Amino acid sequence: MDPVMNETDIFARLGLALAVGLLMGLERGWQGRTETEGGRIAGIRTFALTGLLGGISGWLTDMTSVVLPALAMLALGALLAVSYWIRLRSDKDIGLTTEIALLLTFALGVAAMLGTMAPVAAVAVVAAVLLSLKPVLHRWIAHIERFELQALFKLALISAVILPLLPDQGYGPGQVLNPYELWWAVVIVAGLSFLGYISIRLAGTRIGILATGLFGGLASSTSTTLALSRQVVAQGSLASSAAAGIVVAGSVTFLRILVLVAVFEPRLVAPLAGAMGVMAVVGLAGAALIQVLADSDPKTPKEFKDITNPLELTAALTFGGVLAVVQLAIYYLEGWFGTGGVHVAAALSGVTDVDALTISVSGLVSADIPAARGATAIFIAAAVNTAVKAGISFVAGGGRLGLRVLAVYAAVIPAGVAALMLMP
Repeated sequence: MDPVMNETDIFARLGLALAVGLLMGLERGWQGRTETEGGRIAGIRTFALTGLLGGISGWLTDMTSVVLPALAMLALGALLAVSYWIRLRSDKDIGLTTEIALLLTFALGVAAMLGTMAPVAAVAVVAAVLLSLKPVLHRWIAHIERFELQALFKLALISAVILPLLPDQGYGPGQVLNPYELWWAVVIVAGLSFLGYISIRLAGTRIGILATGLFGGLASSTSTTLALSRQVVAQGSLASSAAAGIVVAGSVTFLRILVLVAVFEPRLVAPLAGAMGVMAVVGLAGAALIQVLADSDPKTPKEFKDITNPLELTAALTFGGVLAVVQLAIYYLEGWFGTGGVHVAAALSGVTDVDALTISVSGLVSADIPAARGATAIFIAAAVNTAVKAGISFVAGGGRLGLRVLAVYAAVIPAGVAALMLMP
């Protein structure tokens, strides 16, 4: 504790310790409001006194020893253990939430006296919110599939475990291969994909095919195009709605490109904003027109089960490999053919992926090529990828779907070219 703390500071900190107890106790008391008097382990008064006890323990530390709060915590823990054992003998409730909340309240009371006050208040609010969200959290857990939980753990693995272990330096020809940056790109794209999938799971049944296109574009517009095309093969009446969803997914891709360049090379945002923005607007307008003209069908499904979780470690590793190959290809092609080599690599990359080329070119702009040249390369990749998705809709979904998608993309690409050329 600060040795120069005056009485005002002491009262303020004790007041915070008491407020923490009252806040936690209010939530716990409301949860147990239907229980009889004395039937619950702790209510608002017990929590308030526990917070105040923690504050007093922290205050007395300066006059006694730092061991005092630890002893008080052990005593409180022993008291709670006895209370829990007695309660366990009388009913089947084996939950420890209230006991843990009491220990946290005491710890926050101590921290209010010995540490910074703002984090203590923030932790108390977060804890109270978590306690109040029990029904919501349990409902979410009940609806989570096993493979979705595994996907979340995989995302945590590649971001919190693998990433910090990788060296942050260049290797290979021209030192263009940086393991840390390559894996950071994998984490960014995998995170966007997982967010897109969860959005589909939460909103797909309510908002329907347009939401699937919107969030599917965040995950993978190419995968979304293929999934919706397969639905049209199974149900031909879905052609118009599926075409709208595919175009929406493609339009979201243009906005996703802007997000990626903003993360990896902000100087590319200005030269690309006009082209990507115009393409997104034209695409969304085309999707709206398709949807308006589509024949209403009450049997149109609102969920597309073919869209699966895109977060697999094999997919993440594949993306990292593609990114490394693209970086090497750009390095060699630029050396052989100058800036034109970068454009060739962009066209080749756009056949399968836009994100890898976008991130690679962002790195080049940071090093040795002008932002305008980099923006042109990214635009080429986006245009090629858009044309490829039109081809997928034709091949996998048939003419009824493909013609609708092609009609919009035939306007999207020229509009983007015009916007890119008009940019200073």
